[in-house]
Amino acid sequence: MKPRIASTELAQHRTGKLTDTVYASLRDDIYAFRLLPGDRFAENDVAERLQVSRTPVREALMRLQSEGLVRGHFRNGWEVVPIDLARFASLYELREMLELHAVRKLCSPRVAPEHRQQLVATQGAIWQCAATDRLPDGLAVAALDEGFHAALVQAAGNGEADSVYRQLTDQLRIMRRLDFAYGDCIDDTYAEHCAILDAIAGADGELAGALIARHIEDSHTVVERLTITRLEQVRAESVQTAPLQGNLVAGGAPARRKRFG
Repeated sequence: MKPRIASTELAQHRTGKLTDTVYASLRDDIYAFRLLPGDRFAENDVAERLQVSRTPVREALMRLQSEGLVRGHFRNGWEVVPIDLARFASLYELREMLELHAVRKLCSPRVAPEHRQQLVATQGAIWQCAATDRLPDGLAVAALDEGFHAALVQAAGNGEADSVYRQLTDQLRIMRRLDFAYGDCIDDTYAEHCAILDAIAGADGELAGALIARHIEDSHTVVERLTITRLEQVRAESVQTAPLQGNLVAGGAPARRKRFG
């Protein structure tokens, strides 16, 4: 029995590694707009292109779906989640409302100074560093950026607001990460986070609120411009290199364009 158990564990380990590989490949395709918002595809397309079975493909797609990057259609393949700029504008407005409330509460007398200082110390260890120690990888900084803003809301101590904010983060992830993948925001992010932490450390709710509002509004403006520009570039290149083809996704529905192979 022992060899069989070891063999099963090895197979599971290999499948897990394959899932990670497929996930990273598809995520990069989405962020690079090799898969455009609204594009449809089938699991078989991905499996054939990456030379893997459908199991790690399905697991990777479920992971991407949990992050709000793709969505599955029953018996009709998968779709890259379309970008609705008006909807994202509303989500950014909601994000600003939640974070403004959080930082103002953190700076109020209702919050013990030691609780506030613990937040500043924990996040300061990441963001208050020398310029030479800043991470150069945009997507790595994007993940830390999500953690920073989630920590502000969580520290305010409203569990319901924290739950809503986490859902909001999932829905905004693709837009926020475009800023780090294609923008030039790493240094600004470090500097602005440091300024926000300094305001919170000094219990200056008015300043902290003004800084967080400007930080979010500037980010929204940049990612919206990047999204429009990037989509226009990719679509122009697509028209120049090949006409749209009447490919099919699983279940026989017409795809906008088959992007694998």
